[in-house]
Amino acid sequence: MEVKSTLKVINEADIQGGVGVIPGQNMKRLIGCAEIPTDRLRVGLATYVPGSIESLHWHPIEAFYYIISGHATVRDIEGKEYEVGAGSFLYCPPGIAGSHEWEVKESLQLLAIRGTTESNKKLQFSVDKATKRSYIDLEELAKRDAISFSSHY
Repeated sequence: MEVKSTLKVINEADIQGGVGVIPGQNMKRLIGCAEIPTDRLRVGLATYVPGSIESLHWHPIEAFYYIISGHATVRDIEGKEYEVGAGSFLYCPPGIAGSHEWEVKESLQLLAIRGTTESNKKLQFSVDKATKRSYIDLEELAKRDAISFSSHY
């Protein structure tokens, strides 16, 4: 039996970045995208400018973030603050208990690893800090192809 390599070696500098989910964020999709498909993982390289704030939110999938450089304050659903920098990482289990908020203090670069390649499962639900109620905008659902107004039953 002949075995052919499936190894992929890519230079990050060759990948085009795009606008992230908030102003001040840039995202390069490294794997788990149309250009470099994978079975189960999506990995992105995210950069944030100082002053960026990604409000309290949660995902219905696992998320893992590894801080490469910079500094931010991360808050959980209880309001507890964590100072993160190079070498810090966050594991955010799926669901509202894994909610997190980023306040970028110094240019931040991180690897974002998600437990799915399916865009409709990579949703981001906002959380109201006072009531702990979560919500998602219809535009976000439509963007992720996670909504249908079809009349078919």
